[in-house]
Order: sequence, then C-alpha cells, then structure tokens
Amino acid sequence: MQDRPWFKDWFNSPYYHQLYFKRNEAEAAHFIDQLIDHLKPAPNAKILDVACGKGRHSIYLSKKKFDVTGIDLSEESIAEALKCETENLHFYTHDMRLPFWINHFDIAFNFFTSFGYFQTPKEHNNAIRTIAQSLKNNGSFVLDYLNPQYAEAHQEKPFEIKIDRVNYLITKSMDKTHFYKKIMVEDQSLDQLFIYNEQVAKFTLRDFEMMFYQQGLQINEVMGDYNLSAYDVVKSPRLILIATKK
Repeated sequence: MQDRPWFKDWFNSPYYHQLYFKRNEAEAAHFIDQLIDHLKPAPNAKILDVACGKGRHSIYLSKKKFDVTGIDLSEESIAEALKCETENLHFYTHDMRLPFWINHFDIAFNFFTSFGYFQTPKEHNNAIRTIAQSLKNNGSFVLDYLNPQYAEAHQEKPFEIKIDRVNYLITKSMDKTHFYKKIMVEDQSLDQLFIYNEQVAKFTLRDFEMMFYQQGLQINEVMGDYNLSAYDVVKSPRLILIATKK
C-alpha cells in the first residue's frame, strides 16, 4: 500500500485545477438541471455535494435556492470555495471515509467519478456509509460514475494538452481492477518535471448494488448519460445511480 495516497498531492496541486478547470461547464449545468427536474426536491432542500472540489456545482445548486453543503479532502480547494460561502452555501474540509452530519440531508450528490480512489474495499464502503448516514430516511443519493465496460472499449491513446506555459502529457492504461492515468507536467517556468498518477476502480453496477445494500441504500434507477438516458452496459458512457435510503 502506498504511504501517501495519490490524491492527497494531486488534488491539492495547482496543476490539477489548471488541467481540469475548463471542463465543460455547460454540460455540468445541463446535467444538474436534468437531475433537479427529475428528483423535484422541495424548496430549500438540504443538499450534500460529496467531493465538491472548489465548489462550482455547489454554487450552481445554491443559486437554485437550495441549502447546499460541500465537502472535499483538498484544503486548497475548500479554501477557494469558502470565498463563495453564503447563508445557504457551506463548505468543509472533510474526508468522505469519515462520518459527517447524521440524518441531515435530503439529497447527496457525488459528481463526475469522484469516487473509486481508495486502496481497500473497507475504505470505499466507509465512504458509502458516510453518505448513507448523512441522509434523512427516504433521502436520495445520486452517484455519477464512469461505465467501466464502455471505458475499456474506448481507451484513449496518449495525448498532449498545453495550457498557458504548461504542457501535459497524458497516458491512460488499465488492468483487471483499475483504470490509470499518468500525467507528466512540464512547466516552462520551472526546471523540474512533475509526474502525477490517477487511479480509479473498475466498479460495476453489481459492485455498487452490493455496497449500497450494505448501507441501507436501495437503487431505484440506473442511467447511462447526462441526458438521463437508460443505462446500457456496452453503449453508455456513464453509470448514474439514483438510490433511496431505507
């Protein structure tokens, strides 16, 4: 086991935020709008955004007048998010493997494959337990994950991205249990070459069914993309689960 998990350094790196900063904001907003229209939460519903990063999705939800709390392991991300705190928008540095508020939220979201990073089944189960415990009875949990079968069939070749004075060379690979992404960072203002590695578990629908069941979560719907289309194990790019706490 690694002495220091890969995400501890990478998620706190300025390069992480630069590389992913330009993710499709319109797509994210469309997805959230679709979910809110589908779930129809009550006005002022309490929402938990798990692994919220700098809070862009939390901020978007708060503008819809929900009471939103974002948690993330990255101190730097939460420090940035705190600049946007309002009466109905709150942020905390918190590890999702550890208990948070109990029986407090109406809905919990975990967006854009912000799961599957840990080393052991116990750690992943602990994260699901934290989310389940945070929900009120009959509260909803939406988990948005990659579809491993689709990702296996659409493995990208190495590619390069240049942002300002920084070059990113990205190489993807996989084995039976995980997807890997190696990110080589060449900052023209520095002499040093930085290398970061991402690792995401190949969790299937069956894996999530077992984890959810153990924590009292019942999966009601399975969707395959950000338009909330029906899930197809081969063709769907995403694995989006909507579950209820029983």
